[in-house]
Amino acid sequence: MKNRLEIIEIAKKTLQIEADGIMRLSKQLNDDFSEIVHQILYLNARVIVTGIGKSAIIAQKIVATFNSTGTPAIFMHAADAIHGDLGMIQQHDLVICISKSGNTPEIKVLIPLLKQSDNKIVAMVGEIDSYLAKNADFILDTSIEIEACPHNLAPTTSTTAQLAMGDALAVCLLECREFTSSDFAKYHPGGSLGKRLYLKVGDLAAQNEKPQVSPEASVKDVIIEITKNRLGAVAVVDHEILTGIITDGDVRRMLEKNSSIEGLRAIDIMSTSPKYIDKDELAVNALEVLRTNNITQILVGTNTKFEGFIHLHDLLKEGII
Repeated sequence: MKNRLEIIEIAKKTLQIEADGIMRLSKQLNDDFSEIVHQILYLNARVIVTGIGKSAIIAQKIVATFNSTGTPAIFMHAADAIHGDLGMIQQHDLVICISKSGNTPEIKVLIPLLKQSDNKIVAMVGEIDSYLAKNADFILDTSIEIEACPHNLAPTTSTTAQLAMGDALAVCLLECREFTSSDFAKYHPGGSLGKRLYLKVGDLAAQNEKPQVSPEASVKDVIIEITKNRLGAVAVVDHEILTGIITDGDVRRMLEKNSSIEGLRAIDIMSTSPKYIDKDELAVNALEVLRTNNITQILVGTNTKFEGFIHLHDLLKEGII
């Protein structure tokens, strides 16, 4: 049984071997890489990514990254391809075959079928003298010196290299396409990343009540309105014009200063310079205003028009924080 220090050393050695494997890739890049990027950029079809075993798992991740960054891609398992799934490949699709050895039986059956259909073939391969490499149109050299496995058997460094090469392709493609944060949000509408890029203040405010009182409202009415709507604040509105805000903190400070609240009105305790944010601002920008001013809620609207509230809890609920 290994002790804690020995376990940490094994982990460090594993990470170093894999890091060295990735660094090796930068020296193996050549004109084929840039040509593949151009081929995909001007492709009026899809990118099919295939592999078998651990390489198939890497292929699925690369497909996910391509699709999320604007490159239409489909995963096809190499074994399934020769048992019917080959029908998903269309005439002008470009096929990326991922394999460490480049000599698996499935690859040897698949490649001639692809060549018959005149599909461009990219070999992401660990052996540049392999069957796959010799029959591909372009080669992405992902060869490594050693696996991180102590027996040099389990795919570790090799799959890490494949993954990194796929990321390099995806990043080059998105930069060549000038893929923006707005484009990214379009493909990630349901996740917290997407919400940070598209969710607006008005979308959140619309889900909340709009607590408000007149300047002449009694303190009792102010407290009732704050409590009823659970936003910790109320807007003071005079003939549809925003004149101030009262927070639960303002109420507490008022009670500390006054032995009696009889006769006090909203106008007597309100803040006349409330923080506010436009409804068309991104919700993530509202978070920055809340943090900067150390507050938990903010008015939505302009310095004269009240359109609602958003609370820190709204941002937490949406995963913005």
